[in-house]
Order: sequence, then C-alpha cells, then structure tokens
Amino acid sequence: MNEGQAIIEVRELRKIYRVGDVDVAALRGLDLDVLPAEFLSIVGPSGSGKSTLFHIIGGLAPPTSGRVRVADGDLATMTEAGRTRLRRRTVSFVFQKFNLLPNLTARDNIAVARHLAGLELKPDAQFEEVVRLLGIARRLDHKPNALSGGEQQRVAIARAIVNHPAILLADEPTGNLDTENSKAVLEVLRDLNERLGQTILMITHNPEAAAYGHRTVHMRDGRIVDGD
Repeated sequence: MNEGQAIIEVRELRKIYRVGDVDVAALRGLDLDVLPAEFLSIVGPSGSGKSTLFHIIGGLAPPTSGRVRVADGDLATMTEAGRTRLRRRTVSFVFQKFNLLPNLTARDNIAVARHLAGLELKPDAQFEEVVRLLGIARRLDHKPNALSGGEQQRVAIARAIVNHPAILLADEPTGNLDTENSKAVLEVLRDLNERLGQTILMITHNPEAAAYGHRTVHMRDGRIVDGD
C-alpha cells in the first residue's frame, strides 16, 4: 500500500436484500475513503445502512455491486475463503454485545483470536502490550461473570486487536455501558489509535462518543450525507 493511500476505498457501493417479493436497498451508491491510522465515527438513524456497510467492509456479507477495497483486497471479487482470511488477519470486530465465552477466563477469551489466526496461544510481548494498554492485566484469570461491563468490553477489544489487525470495526461499542464505563472504553479506543496507529471505524448514535474520532460522517437512507 502506498503512503497516503486509503486503507479502505468504497465506490458506488450498493447492497440489496430480498425480503419476500420485495427488493430492499440498504446501501445506495455509497462512496467512502478511510486513511491508515484514522479514527472515523459513523453516525445515522436506525436503518441508514451503517451496520450493512460494516458487514461488507468486514467480509461478513458480499456487496450487490460497486467496488470495495480493504487493505489490498477487493471484496467485490473475493471468495468466501478470502473473506474468512480477511476477518482473521486484516479486520476485527467489536460489538455492542461483548460475545465472550462464559466458561473461559479473560485470558483464554483473548487467546481464542490467536488460535483462529494460527498463532501460539502462550502470551508474548504483543499480548502483554495489549492487556497493559487496556488495563486488564490483573483481571485475566477471571471469567466474564466476575467482570464489570466495562471490563468485559475491554477484554472483547483485546481479543479483537491482539493480532494487530489493520482495521478495527466497532459497532456501538458503548451501547451496553453506563456513562463512566462508556468513557473508559472510548478513551481506550483513542489510546489504541494514538499509540498503536490502529485504524478504527466506529458506529455510534452518541455525538459525544463520535467526537472521540478524527472525523465524523453521517449516513441516511444508505448514503453518506455529510462529514467533517
């Protein structure tokens, strides 16, 4: 990838779902560029296409038409196996629901990502750096039910970034958290962006959360309507 080149490039992206006998357009010719190490906030009402955009960028769903380049991969022509590799090596997700495995400790929940990527499960310098930045080093031997909501979300973030993916997609990451824990998680995301150069795209309904990003774009009816 050339210096200054977008790490995500979306052109004329369209996604149509078939619901019964009706075609429903979730994305309608959307264009978007995201630079490496950018922290981009995406806001918009429910049904505006935000989650559909994330699912396509993350390789969870194919586009109906248009061009989507993520890192050096073209998702429009990528096979399902290629999209699986993209999710394991290039793009990671953090969701509103923490999705931690209840019978595993925080340490083992994080190790799951290393296992899926074919890496050694034992902690290394990369693992230690991530848990230190997230402030969960002393909570690694606890299972999810012994962690606060904010701690669980930080474990979920650690699992998402322990393999240093190029892109982190955060879909309403503070949606299940109170004000104090929301602020802590948002500050963690900002630190990851500033200290590790982590590219982050975050969906949020909260203008205060969106302000943690470098730039905010607004979506409506499957299109980007403005940005700053």
